[in-house]
Amino acid sequence: MSTTVPLYVAVVDDDENFCRSLARLLRAAGMQSITYPSAEGYVIDCTQPPRFDCLVLDVHLGEISGIELGQRLAAEGRDAPFICITAREDPDTRALAEAAGCAAFFRKTDSGAAVLDAIRRVTLI
Repeated sequence: MSTTVPLYVAVVDDDENFCRSLARLLRAAGMQSITYPSAEGYVIDCTQPPRFDCLVLDVHLGEISGIELGQRLAAEGRDAPFICITAREDPDTRALAEAAGCAAFFRKTDSGAAVLDAIRRVTLI
């Protein structure tokens, strides 16, 4: 009998309802998630970070945006791919996220299946 190791996904979003919904979707897909209400919360909580396979980052957070968080983590050598998600998309924001190394970009109204597919694709399962 083989056991599958679940994917670990960090969700950083200041919308509590969205975090809860995405965490349920990830769990239903066999993934484990930890949610954070802000980039600062993620940074503070992750002084000894778990090994995340993927991060889902809200673009518009408090002092540190999801895009900035993704850039900082990459600069620190943390290699988990990140996906950006936003309620207010504009072409400049998308271009900025892609230039920062964002693996996929979604609106919060996009399908959950598309987000799950992107997570699987960027983690190569």
